[in-house]
Amino acid sequence: MLGRIAFGILALLAATPAAAQALVVSEKPDAVAVTLYRGTGAEIRGGWPRGYALVTETRTITLPAGPSVIRFVGVSEGMMPETAIVTGLPHGVGEKNRDARLLGPATLVDAYLKRSVIVRRTDRATGKVSESEAVIQSGPNGGVLLSSAQGVEALGCSGLPEAIRYPGVPETLAAKPTLSVTSDATTAQTVTVQLSYLAQGFDWSANYVARLGEGDSLDLFGWMTVINGGSQGFADARTSAVAGKLNKGRAAPLPRGEPTELRLQCWPLGNTSMAGPPPPAPAVATEYSESMEIVVTGNKLRRMVQAAPSPPPPPPPAPVMMAEQEELGDLKLYRVPEPVTVAALSTKQVALLHRESVKVARLYRGSFTPFRYNEGEARPPSRPTQIVLRTENRTSEGLGLPLPAGKLALFADRGGAPVLLGESDLADRAVGDEVELLPGTSSDVRFTVIGRPGGKRREAFAVEVSNAHDAPVTFELPIPYPIADADAPLIERKGVKTWRVTVPANGTATLHVARKLER
Repeated sequence: MLGRIAFGILALLAATPAAAQALVVSEKPDAVAVTLYRGTGAEIRGGWPRGYALVTETRTITLPAGPSVIRFVGVSEGMMPETAIVTGLPHGVGEKNRDARLLGPATLVDAYLKRSVIVRRTDRATGKVSESEAVIQSGPNGGVLLSSAQGVEALGCSGLPEAIRYPGVPETLAAKPTLSVTSDATTAQTVTVQLSYLAQGFDWSANYVARLGEGDSLDLFGWMTVINGGSQGFADARTSAVAGKLNKGRAAPLPRGEPTELRLQCWPLGNTSMAGPPPPAPAVATEYSESMEIVVTGNKLRRMVQAAPSPPPPPPPAPVMMAEQEELGDLKLYRVPEPVTVAALSTKQVALLHRESVKVARLYRGSFTPFRYNEGEARPPSRPTQIVLRTENRTSEGLGLPLPAGKLALFADRGGAPVLLGESDLADRAVGDEVELLPGTSSDVRFTVIGRPGGKRREAFAVEVSNAHDAPVTFELPIPYPIADADAPLIERKGVKTWRVTVPANGTATLHVARKLER
């Protein structure tokens, strides 16, 4: 008897429907802030930036009484859902889901498999457009087969415009990347919530333009280049960038849905027994009508591109907006003072810094890579030197501010117009650090390092440097070996013995040095 009662209670619980969850949709944020972190070296690999961003969105939503599902529409495509934090809900978050299936021609076909749709066709003889009901039997990979009163046929293979009209958008598809969370409220209320998460597909870098001035000085201008590789943009975002290396672990794979692009393969002429693979049909686009019907057509995208108006003329230049530097522990944070739009699939630049009349010292550097040379043999050829522009990151030298790593282009005035001298990489440089720019090599200042036979404990070398300029130049050669003796003074630079010499105009300089050999 007791077993029957227990069974009856279980059956009653199973038959009682769970409380229905109301659907709350938040279409867009009221405000958004984006903080960008640099990647691991290469900015873009395979079209996808290697850095990431912390996105913080503020949204206002109206909750009904009872359990509900809240859909945050328009989050970043590269969102890492495991990092999402939602605050401001009355009883917190019960469950989080990243909706990976996005609305598109291919996912629409997949969602309507074995279901009725309306097919719009053009008659080949009369050109009249007609509509008829059909059922999607297969697709979307490789083609779409439809069955109707006329039989079974493939979409887009008649050579004339064809389209599918769908009765509505399936609930399982989202037009934009979406995060869904569950929550509960005792009473209906309007709340302001904050959604924060990390997202891949972002990056930023510093790009510098240096212009050599009169004497040993240059003007330096820096840009903060922000990259958004995702399909979702952020309008009027409070944007910041963090310089420095962070300890970042391996991220979980991003949730990926089915491809949304629909490609049709047909034999528009002859029959399917013809040799050779079918030619690809043009990609299709998705059209939404005012009645929320959806039309997929192979010619819509081409018509939209042809009808697009020409872009308006560019607006007059606005005053330069400079990013403001702030301290962030051992890192540096650069905050854009005004909201900017971090658009989808785009690159934006904001002024980072500007310094005029930065003092630099120009010198030429060689590398200690000797040729083995014996008497009577052909003399080895000389090699060009590396051009070095060196300064200290101090206020007294015209700098005195942190320099994030990036690329630098060096220009000089020739005939009243700027001429590119070379490009250089610039590592992160704190205040007080030495800064070296390496814009290229010089064929006017050349050197050779010749090794000569020596004893068992030492090896002799002769270093020769020539200067084809009409003015003296400074030449440096680091020697990363233990030195036995040298016929000229050597300085200690960063723990390495270095020969530094002033080479006269159209003249030469020579060093004889012996290196200690290990037993």
